[in-house]
Amino acid sequence: MPPKRQPLSLKGRALALLSQREHSISELRRKLLRHLRAADQARRPGPPAAAADPIPLDDDAEQRIDDVIAWLREHNYLSEERFVESRIHARAGRYGNLRIRQELAQHGVEMTPEASQSLKDSELERATDVWRRKFGEPPADTSEKARHARFLAQRGFSADVISRVLRQAGIRERFDDSADVP
Repeated sequence: MPPKRQPLSLKGRALALLSQREHSISELRRKLLRHLRAADQARRPGPPAAAADPIPLDDDAEQRIDDVIAWLREHNYLSEERFVESRIHARAGRYGNLRIRQELAQHGVEMTPEASQSLKDSELERATDVWRRKFGEPPADTSEKARHARFLAQRGFSADVISRVLRQAGIRERFDDSADVP
């Protein structure tokens, strides 16, 4: 039987998480707290605590996490700018500005003005691509148009962009039909 591996230290756990993908500070802190709680629970005798009743950690644990996060930021392993860039890059092809902003706000970070402007400039094109992949043809009636609009709204595109996408789709279809007429 192979020997048991030593559990990762707090810093090792943080580096392992960051090696997989970028994390926000709040997300990394939450995962490290969960890691400390699980390690503390494993050392305690008796039945495991209920998931709804987490074990409170001492102030020392919170300070250790803060120290690890400070070290990671100091050595540029943890960067909110990189997190924002990676999240925008991963989401921009499928979601609109509103959804991306909301997701970043959940992580406690904001877009840079340059990134915000870049997303705003490309939103119509991105919404058109998302609409084309999902539907591909103009809505046949108003209920179908509403369904298309709801889909784009759920993806976080603005009302102005949604109406422009649907308007362009309708105009394009009418223009293509008129080309067939002699």
